[in-house]
Amino acid sequence: MAGYEIGYSRISPISHSADLEAQAKDLAGAGCQRIFREEVVSSDPSRPQMNNALDAIGSGDTLVVTKLDRLARSMADLMDILARLKVKGAQLRVLALNLDTGTPQGELMVDMMRSIAQFERDLVIERQREGIAKAKVEGRFVGRAPTARRKTDEVMRLSEQGHKARAIANQLKISETSVFRILRSMSSTAKPATADRTPNMQ
Repeated sequence: MAGYEIGYSRISPISHSADLEAQAKDLAGAGCQRIFREEVVSSDPSRPQMNNALDAIGSGDTLVVTKLDRLARSMADLMDILARLKVKGAQLRVLALNLDTGTPQGELMVDMMRSIAQFERDLVIERQREGIAKAKVEGRFVGRAPTARRKTDEVMRLSEQGHKARAIANQLKISETSVFRILRSMSSTAKPATADRTPNMQ
C-alpha cells in the first residue's frame, strides 16, 4: 500500500506570500494530501511546521518539497532531515530536481550529497587544525581553559560564604575533586599575612 504524500513549503525572503502560494499549488498538483506551510523567513531558526511535518510522516510516506532550498538551509541541515526520514522509513521528493530518494537514482544522488557534506566538514576541521598549528608557532595559541578552572572565582566566592565542597560542586556542575583542587591551588598561591612587628610597649 502506497503511503501519503506530505508537502512542506517555506516562505521566500524575497517574494513572501506569493511564493508560498505558488509552492502550495505545485505541491497539490504533485498529489500531496496534506501541506505544512512555514511562514517564517530563513533568518528565524525555529521551524515548527517542519517539525510538525516530520512528526506526521510515517513509514512508506514521502515528504515533498518544490525546491531543495525551501527544505534545508545547509548541506548539514539536509543530512539531518534525511536521517530523520530514514528512521521513519519515509522518502524525500524534490520536484525541481526530479529527485525521489525511493528510487535507485535518487538514493545515488543522496549518497553524493552525503559525500559532499562530509568533505565540507573535513575541510572545516582541517582549516581549524592549520589555524591552531600556525597560532602555536607564532605563540598566539592559548587554548581553552578547563571548565572547572574557568569557575575559580565562583568556587572561591561560595567557599568564603561557608558552602561545603559538595554543595559548591553541585551548584557549579563540576566535580568535587575539582573544587578541592581549586581551593588547594588558591590557598598555596595566597600571600602569607604580614606579621605585626610593632614592638610591645607594655
